[in-house]
Amino acid sequence: MEFGFGPKDETFRGEARAWLEAHLTGAPARRAWERELGRAGWIGLGWDEDGYGNRRGSLTQQVVWAEEYARAKAPARSGHIGENLLAPTLIAHGTQEQKARFLPPIARGEELWCQGYSEPGAGSDLAGVRTAAVRETATDSYRVTGQKIWTSLAHEANWCFVLARTQPDSARHHGLSFLLVPMNQPGRIEVRPIRQLTGTSEFNEVFFDGASARAEHVVGGEGNGWRVAMSLLGFERGVSTLAQQIGFAEELGRVVKTAAATGAAADPVVRDRLVRQWAELRTMRWNALRTLGSSGNPADAGAPSVAKLLWGGWHRRLGELAVAVRGAGAAVGPADWSAAAPYELDELQHLFLFGRADTIYGGSDEIQRTIIAERVLGLPREPKG
Repeated sequence: MEFGFGPKDETFRGEARAWLEAHLTGAPARRAWERELGRAGWIGLGWDEDGYGNRRGSLTQQVVWAEEYARAKAPARSGHIGENLLAPTLIAHGTQEQKARFLPPIARGEELWCQGYSEPGAGSDLAGVRTAAVRETATDSYRVTGQKIWTSLAHEANWCFVLARTQPDSARHHGLSFLLVPMNQPGRIEVRPIRQLTGTSEFNEVFFDGASARAEHVVGGEGNGWRVAMSLLGFERGVSTLAQQIGFAEELGRVVKTAAATGAAADPVVRDRLVRQWAELRTMRWNALRTLGSSGNPADAGAPSVAKLLWGGWHRRLGELAVAVRGAGAAVGPADWSAAAPYELDELQHLFLFGRADTIYGGSDEIQRTIIAERVLGLPREPKG
């Protein structure tokens, strides 16, 4: 099962490939790269509306761009959250004023976003959000107080969309609102990087101490935050899944080459694990193509959760296999220790360590199974203790 790419798609592929080859020179800074993409109109291909500085692409063209971007080994995107999560949410639920204010800077690659959902006491269970937003009528704004955690790229972001409780006596998914909060508020917002097993700090803790959010920047209306937040999660997995799988295929290729070089491939158990990884990756691609662009089909209501379960477990197992095929050498770093570089990892070591989080972030496996059980299969909800 493959997409039927037509002549227009292949022309588009040639344009995308040529542009990437011409502009991927050296190692561009991430923010500068976002602006470069924006100037060429590559941001916002999948938006349901254009006119914000973006070009619209068909579904097949979106797949082509994602695939060519991954094959070119272009830099990891800093603007992913704004482009692929917030923008579709604003198009679906935002006012014309909100769309006119926020979509053009996203399309130009000028404003970066982070996602304020998870909290120390409400990770995968977003209905347990305790961050509060109090309306101040004198200033027509909200004062946001609370803590968010595992906030990707918060240290780079200009804005954060925050799920907060605007009705103090509400419980669970009631009384929540979806607020757009500027991050440049010294003394009111503090960002603390979280150092991970890999030694890097893509995730952060974010503390809000009376941070200001304008009332006109509430998306979907006060008290409707749960509906907006759930809509956003539906945009989280789509065309980008296919691009992700291209990266996975390259990682699997490196593991296979390593297994051959170390002699680990002579072990029939290792060979079986390698073949299984390859077969499961093909299955993930077919499943992604099957569900891509589907809407209104009850059978596909759990597609995002199924996709997350598939790739999260697959990628973590690949990291474990990457270590196994290297044997004792997997414990040795790529460079001698020095004070300036005390924690150097090669690609496969980074894959193993970062992959430990794959079944947790973006909605843990347990939560995804609950969603499938309750919302797709119609099984009874787990009783509250």
